[in-house]
Amino acid sequence: MKKTILGMALMAAAIVPQTASADKGNVHFKGQLVGLKDTLVVIIPTADNNVSHDTVFVKNGSFEFSVTVDKPKMIGAYTPATLRRQENVGFQAIAVPGESAELSGDLASAYYFSGSKFYREYNEADRAIEAAGKPFQSFMDSLDARKAAGESREALRKEYKDKVPALRQQITDGILKFIKEHPSYEASAAIILQLDDLAKMNDAVNLLSPEVREGRMKSFYKPYIDNMMAQAQAEAEAAKKQAAGVEAPDFTLNDINGNPLTLSSLRGKYVVLDFWGSWCIWCIKGFPEMKKYYEKYKGKFEILGIDCNDTQEKWKAAVEKHALPWLHVYYPRESTVLADYAVQGFPTKIIVGPDGKIVKTVTGEDPSFYTLLDELFGE
Repeated sequence: MKKTILGMALMAAAIVPQTASADKGNVHFKGQLVGLKDTLVVIIPTADNNVSHDTVFVKNGSFEFSVTVDKPKMIGAYTPATLRRQENVGFQAIAVPGESAELSGDLASAYYFSGSKFYREYNEADRAIEAAGKPFQSFMDSLDARKAAGESREALRKEYKDKVPALRQQITDGILKFIKEHPSYEASAAIILQLDDLAKMNDAVNLLSPEVREGRMKSFYKPYIDNMMAQAQAEAEAAKKQAAGVEAPDFTLNDINGNPLTLSSLRGKYVVLDFWGSWCIWCIKGFPEMKKYYEKYKGKFEILGIDCNDTQEKWKAAVEKHALPWLHVYYPRESTVLADYAVQGFPTKIIVGPDGKIVKTVTGEDPSFYTLLDELFGE
């Protein structure tokens, strides 16, 4: 199956590599892959939630290296240019202590695993997922071709919205079918993460044999499921705290001149609480449109920018650089405002009505925020 290179590569982009040894480590990898050049940088997660890294030399697409892991972990092997975001060449693999893997194929289309028992079984799982995903991939390829031919983007978006859920469900069904038919494969536990849906993941866990469910792969799949459970709980809590009609928690933070500003002092007018930071790309990208609407409906609402995770120097410099004309306060780390409003991401815009109650919460740079402003203030 053709793989998508994920965030581990970007996380390690600034690392200076060292040289790897083929005869050290408890997991051995070798192979020949079309598309490889002269060097791979191998990224290995460590026990302290960091990463280690090694350089592997490639000759005619052939490579060999070993890694040391304390438990099953996802590793990545990428070209230096990929880490510099100049190309997209490399692969990911699960490193399982005591196992050895051999890879073959073409990085641009499909590559395969062989080797010890785990990797032979993992290759079976990979092939099953690939087969389940063929209708989805064919559909996406057809959309790309039709887009290139000049077909209406709106029509393509509608077709995507109509057809993709069923196609994705085919992939989910294929994964669950494989796990159900191979409950004693450790590879069945390894592919649970590809479901990316908490309920389906729990269903998949229950399909595993007790030996696999409680075996060494548990440390691979369970932290991810636990994290998704925590995220789901946080989102449920956020939905309660940010729901329309909820009284907006009052707070006092210092403004850009160092004077205390209390939210309730703005009672009687609409207020947009804009949780942002100078480090947040989407926050910055949204400022031109925000400034446009602030001027468009001048006097009808106020914006209170709440800068988060910045130094005061960076905050003040960003306000000046982007010429932000609304009110601003600084969020110190000891404050509880983010927790009080259950902010999950940046930017988050919470519209508070003249009565001090939440009207709507919008996370991300979403056009629906401006549509709502037009509905509230347009004539």
